Amino acid sequence: MSQSPDISVVVPVFDEEGAAPALAREIAAAFAGRQVEIIFVDDASRDGTRAALAALKAEIPQLRVLSHRRNSGQSRAIRSGVMAARAPVIVTLDGDGQNDPADGPALVEALLAGGPDLAMVGGERVRRQDSRAKKVASRLGNGVRKRLLRDTADDTGCGLKAFRREAFLRLPYFDHIHRYLPALMLREGYRVEFRPVGHRHRQTGRSKYTNLGRLWASASDLLGVMWLQSRSRLPQGVDEV
Repeated sequence: MSQSPDISVVVPVFDEEGAAPALAREIAAAFAGRQVEIIFVDDASRDGTRAALAALKAEIPQLRVLSHRRNSGQSRAIRSGVMAARAPVIVTLDGDGQNDPADGPALVEALLAGGPDLAMVGGERVRRQDSRAKKVASRLGNGVRKRLLRDTADDTGCGLKAFRREAFLRLPYFDHIHRYLPALMLREGYRVEFRPVGHRHRQTGRSKYTNLGRLWASASDLLGVMWLQSRSRLPQGVDEV
C-alpha cells in the first residue's frame, strides 16, 4: 500500500476455508475508495483457511494474513490483529460471513463523528439468522450481563464493531474480552454507542460455540469484569502543569 491506512479491518478465522475468501472480497468491496488494510488472523485452522486466504493476496493488495502457531481463541486472534494493525480505527467482523461488511463503513462514520471520547460503535444484530435456542440463550445472557455490568449493550455477541485502536490497547486483556468491550471501554471513561446491523445465515462450516460452553465461561468472566469495575478509579482527566 502506498499510504498508511485509515482503517484496519480485523477478522479472526478458525476452520473457515469455505467462508473466508468470499468474505475478504466483500470487505474489499465495502471499503473501496478508502485507505484500508484487511487483516485476517488464522487461529491455527485445521483446514485450508490459511492457504485459501494467502492465494487471494495478489487479487486483494490490501489483504494481510496472520497465522497463530497454536489455537488461542477469538479474543486472542482479534488482539493479534489489532496489535499488527497500522490504522487508528479498527473494524472487526466474525469470520463466518454472518456479519455483512457493507454495514462496516457506517459504524466508522458514526465513530469519527462522535468525538475523541467516543471509543466504540458496536453493531446490534436485527433479524438474527440463528436457531431459536441460540437466540433465546443470547437474549438471556445479554440481559443478565447488561443488568450486572450496566454496559448499555443489548448485543455484545455481535462481532461487527468499530473502535479506536488506542482505546482497545488500554484495556486489560483476558480470553473472551471481545464480549465485554463496552463495559471495559466505559470503565476507562470512554463513551460507547450502538447501531443496528444486518445478520445473515451461515453458508459454510459450523459454529465453534455451544450454549453450554458459553454459559460456563460467562459465569467466571462476569465475576472478573465486575471485579475490574470495582477496582477502577478515574482521575477525570490529566493536566500537565
